[in-house]
Amino acid sequence: METALSRLSLILLLTVSVASAQKSVRIHTAQKSSDSAYSFAAADRVIQQAVRGHDIPGAVLLIGHDGKVIFEKSYGDRSLEPIIAPMTEDTIFDVASLTKVVATTPCVMRLLEQGQIRLSDSVAKYIPEFNKNGKQDITIRMLLTHHSGLREDLDLKQPWRGHDTAFQMAMDETPINPPGSRFLYSDINFEVLGFLVERLSGMPLNEYAAKYVFAPLKMDHTRFLPPENLLKKIAPTEFDKETQKILHGIVHDPTARRMGGVAGHAGLFSTAEDLAIYAQSLLDRNNNPVLDARSIEKMSTPQQPPTSTNLRGLGWDLDTSFSSNRGELLGVGSFGHTGFTGTSLWIDPYTNTYIILLTNAVHPQQVPGGGKVALRTLVTNAIVAAMHLPLPDDALAKQYTLTGYNEAAAGVRRPVNRNGKVLNGIDMLESSDFAELRGKRKTTRVGLLTNQTGYDLQGRRTIDILAHAPGIELKALFSPEHGAAGKLDTTDIGNAKDEVTGVSIYSVYGATDAARHPDPKVVKDLDALVVDIQDVGARFYTYETSMGYFLEAAAQANVEVFVLDRPNPITGTFVQGPISDGSSSFVNYHPVPVRHGMTMGELAQLFNKERNINAKLTVVKMQGWVRGDWFDAANQLWINPSPNMRSLTEATLYTGVALIEGTNVSVGRGTDTPFELVGAPWINASELAAYLNSRNISGVRFVPVKFTPASAVYPNQECSGVNIFVTDRIALDAPELGIELASALIKLYPQQYKAEKIVHLLGGQSVYDALTSGQDPRRIAAEWQEKIEEFQKIRAKYLIYK
Repeated sequence: METALSRLSLILLLTVSVASAQKSVRIHTAQKSSDSAYSFAAADRVIQQAVRGHDIPGAVLLIGHDGKVIFEKSYGDRSLEPIIAPMTEDTIFDVASLTKVVATTPCVMRLLEQGQIRLSDSVAKYIPEFNKNGKQDITIRMLLTHHSGLREDLDLKQPWRGHDTAFQMAMDETPINPPGSRFLYSDINFEVLGFLVERLSGMPLNEYAAKYVFAPLKMDHTRFLPPENLLKKIAPTEFDKETQKILHGIVHDPTARRMGGVAGHAGLFSTAEDLAIYAQSLLDRNNNPVLDARSIEKMSTPQQPPTSTNLRGLGWDLDTSFSSNRGELLGVGSFGHTGFTGTSLWIDPYTNTYIILLTNAVHPQQVPGGGKVALRTLVTNAIVAAMHLPLPDDALAKQYTLTGYNEAAAGVRRPVNRNGKVLNGIDMLESSDFAELRGKRKTTRVGLLTNQTGYDLQGRRTIDILAHAPGIELKALFSPEHGAAGKLDTTDIGNAKDEVTGVSIYSVYGATDAARHPDPKVVKDLDALVVDIQDVGARFYTYETSMGYFLEAAAQANVEVFVLDRPNPITGTFVQGPISDGSSSFVNYHPVPVRHGMTMGELAQLFNKERNINAKLTVVKMQGWVRGDWFDAANQLWINPSPNMRSLTEATLYTGVALIEGTNVSVGRGTDTPFELVGAPWINASELAAYLNSRNISGVRFVPVKFTPASAVYPNQECSGVNIFVTDRIALDAPELGIELASALIKLYPQQYKAEKIVHLLGGQSVYDALTSGQDPRRIAAEWQEKIEEFQKIRAKYLIYK
């Protein structure tokens, strides 16, 4: 069954498709504009103006919709020099960087389907010569999404020739950014992918693409190195100063030309008709003769690193500064690509539409600041407006969920400054006059797990509300870690009485496992257990485990459980970090990622079903909370959930910085800003800050600082370290930040830093082993994405809020 994300991932295939009815894919004979139900007069006028204004010599526009070519037209001239020749619909174009997505990307995806590669594999695993100059952690996924850190192209300042020379130059490259840290569109990425295809297949890239992509699709006019007999149909490009001739049938891209005309980033020639066949085959993904539907989904949905807000599929552009051909009326969800010579293809699977605009805008010479970029936008805007394509009723909600998955919940586009009004579970319980809790009983005997965060929006304690609710007898209170008032930082928390109601308070936190479970003797005298407590969205925050223990106790005593839901303060959108193994502990109740993106109510449902607890569970839902809401969007009063969780900023950093707090560094406990500081007496503050800033970790910056904690690690000792400033909480992957911190300390202070205890909060050994073996943190983070993807499928069954 398709997910909303899957449908939206293939939403906007703006690509022009012209193909004959004889093709094996579902392409129909081109219909002229007079035969179409739509009038594309505005788009037609825009292109005519571009020709008259000498922005382009000519163009072919092709529009496909619902399996048909609904518009196809040629404009202007194919050639201006050395002779003038009119543009025709069957003109063959140098498609430039469309090579990346029409040839190289499907070839790489076929290798994936054949089990020859994994996206998270290091390129050096298959091309050992690549393993130098800091490239050992560049993965295949990074190349496909342009996050490798490699520069834009090979050096063209010095003369060189040949495929083998280009290969060696690519192998010798040094990243200019740490791999995985930033989006930088790079031809080298796809040159290397071309070499990868050749290395694993034993075939030249052009032959592999012809055999396994173009031939099955019957793309008869698509090829590298077009023969001389096709010159009369090929649109020439630029005047070449070296040969003093117009480039005609010879690739325009200088690097591809030096490589002999075949490269992973450029060199392909094709027609609008063939590109239409290709576009339609992606729309008909369940009947695609080349690729599996799941591969097409990967190509057309966000796959960039989780900290990047430049949305890229595998090969394809989704939402970056290069998305000019998406226009301004199509939302995120469509995908496409452009070529430097003036070619473009955009596809919208949601409306089953594609737009292809092919020009040779660089002929006979490049026009400084030429209008091809603006032309693409203008044409797409006019086409979309003319078609009046309907949006589904839930289009906005689907756009919000679309970018949540990039195999790490990356690049999310959500309203982060919403001024919402959220009613918590306790408020909703009050509004129903406690009907869910009272049930059909005359009096319901209730036990309540809560602390200082259990308040309604009127400022009244949940304790007092239930103590005075009609038909409810508050029999017992249970306090989690830090006690009923949330101020204790010790395991020595005893039982007490609530001063206002006189109800007994039973501590469910102590040094032993038994002390952390509710007393069965108390539970058996109750009709219902109620949980009302503010979580912070981290797997190892112990309130989640306490709730799990209450579910177990309720099931054993045949007592109902009611979870009064509250917001996840760091949103319910992001799912990040390693998933714990199966060994349960007080900081690892169930195998979930460090940042699970769920509310307490949703977690309760997951625990109850996935652990086969089968308690009688009711989640009293919030009203008005949206998954993308941070705590400051919910109009809620911040009450410190625990003594060292004093702000939303600290909660934002907690799922990362807390990973290392069990080791021999201070994370700011005993200062005014816990989890915003990392330091130790043996750290060089300037050195650590400089190293971490050089890593280009998205969403944060590091300032060298000295501080003296009053308690916890290194009490009353001056520590040197870093103050962590959150610059973009959307871009921050906090669990990956935690791995970056640990990696930096291991690298810079191998004798002083004792990393062993990080395993406890990681929830498993594999990440620790990778860290201590010197693996790059981004590479480590890439390894846990497959498990996150599997967890997402389980998680989806228990999500309550959109």
